[in-house]
Amino acid sequence: MRHLKSGRKLKRTASHRKALLSNLALALFISDVKRIRTTLAKAKEARRLIDNLITKAKRASIDGDNNIKIVHAKREIYKYIRNRKVIEGIFVDVLPKVKERPGGYTRIVKIGQRLGDAADMAILELVDFNIAQDKDAVAKDDATVSATKEPDKESSSDSEKKPAKKKKTTAKKTVKKEKKVSEPA
Repeated sequence: MRHLKSGRKLKRTASHRKALLSNLALALFISDVKRIRTTLAKAKEARRLIDNLITKAKRASIDGDNNIKIVHAKREIYKYIRNRKVIEGIFVDVLPKVKERPGGYTRIVKIGQRLGDAADMAILELVDFNIAQDKDAVAKDDATVSATKEPDKESSSDSEKKPAKKKKTTAKKTVKKEKKVSEPA
């Protein structure tokens, strides 16, 4: 029995599971948008690993005066991610964005079921790298600032910019059916 044993087995051996989670973490950090699509169970397990790796790097960079701690953290991360460029990317790209965040560096978004086997699918992403939400937030801030400054010009410029929508008309085809009338002979 697996009483109080943490983690999911994912129907794999220990070495296969470690390789799988390492590959998921590597794929997440390599991705330009810092987002991957996988099953829900794999995403939940990979989240544990990725948050742990970022925390190790963050603790070492906080004590950044001592270069030995950074080297040690890089070696600890190298156990899971075997790509030196990606590890440098964690320290250069990821850490400045998550510096103020106390934890929870990743987000899991459920996206439904896979068609083939109905497995629950999810998107695993780094929270501070969601560019679409950042753009929406900036756009909302800009809209509120411009609305408070000059509401009259904003409403008039919107009506000038947006042309009236045209309705699509669909012509109904009339089908003429001819009835055959049989005449008595």
